[in-house]
Amino acid sequence: MTRRVLAAELVLPGGDQEAVPDGAVLVDGDTIADVGPRDAVIGRAPAGTPVQELGAATLLPGLIDCHVHLVFDASEDPLTAFLAADDAALLPAMVGRAARLLDAGVTTARDLGDRNGLVRKVRDAITAGDIPGPRLLSAGTPVTVTGGHCWFLGGEADGQDAVRAAVRRNLRDGADLTKIMVTGGTMTTTGPRPHQVQFTAAELAAAVEESARFGRRVAAHVHGTEGIEAALEAGADTLEHCTFASAVKGQPAHKHELIDRMAADGVFVCPTFSSTLDSVARERGADTIQPYLDLVRREYEAGVRLVAGTDAGVHLATFEGYAEGLLWYERAGLPVDAVLKMATSEAAAALGVSDRTGRIAPGLDADLLVVPGDLREDLRALRDPLLVLARGRVHVPPAAAERAVLRPQEKVAP
Repeated sequence: MTRRVLAAELVLPGGDQEAVPDGAVLVDGDTIADVGPRDAVIGRAPAGTPVQELGAATLLPGLIDCHVHLVFDASEDPLTAFLAADDAALLPAMVGRAARLLDAGVTTARDLGDRNGLVRKVRDAITAGDIPGPRLLSAGTPVTVTGGHCWFLGGEADGQDAVRAAVRRNLRDGADLTKIMVTGGTMTTTGPRPHQVQFTAAELAAAVEESARFGRRVAAHVHGTEGIEAALEAGADTLEHCTFASAVKGQPAHKHELIDRMAADGVFVCPTFSSTLDSVARERGADTIQPYLDLVRREYEAGVRLVAGTDAGVHLATFEGYAEGLLWYERAGLPVDAVLKMATSEAAAALGVSDRTGRIAPGLDADLLVVPGDLREDLRALRDPLLVLARGRVHVPPAAAERAVLRPQEKVAP
């Protein structure tokens, strides 16, 4: 890692900061040292600093995926593949999936479902610089009831004391946060259904209290309305999926007063839109997805703090398909600037890492992404990352390297 200036026709610093036409960013090691108009940044850079001219491109903060599962392979049947693999086979596959996230421009990801601490091994190897990948936050093994959603990951706990013990075990083993399965889910066909609540109010409160006692956040897997209400009452920090699922599949049971409460409480909601929706649209028609697009638009209009996450690893939710999920938010009617905040500054706030990433500002980590053209005019440019910096470590996605879209720069700061 060295000092360098990256200059592009457009810099989007993120958050509420204004776009910078003909802008530049000075990177010093793993940190952002300066950002602003191109000539000003180059003029302030130490003499001899290399300047990489990116031309007709947008430079923005690295993307954040708030919901991934490195243990799953995003196949037609990820659970069968997972159950058939022992840890020795699973670990190198997870390393490859982390690299694919980086190829997609993701420089921070939160993993919400692990087995035997494998994600933490990948996380620590990335942090040490031994393998490429995004910054990883690991929830460890999700807390669920006996036979509940994702019980096969090993986090079964019944009763307040058992729930507290499960939280403590995860934190003891190095988890960065707690994941709790408030409702059932589609992957676990033998457990409670998505609209059904798995835990009592007291058990949920115990999970949140125990996590907060050690300064950790709680991500709540919730689908049904009753589960959303329970997670809000318990004080969960993020609501994952939040589909308002009812007993009738494909018919979300919207409750406007509950959406208003989500906005008032300031809880973050991660709808987990991904490339899976493309498959659903092809196979069942776009009308199948419309109720969920309408729900997200209502949440946005009500002021709910939405963040981007893909559920990468589950059925056809690919690790390289981050951009596809964002395009569905745009189809739902959200403006481009709001979608980009969901993927950067708002996501960083949800994960508690705003002091490290999510924006381009001096002192923050050098987590950066370069895409072609003006991203404000076409979000599809996110499908084509040209260059990624993860804490200052330069990564050229294989597709970009093959096209040789980046030429060796020859300029230096005066």
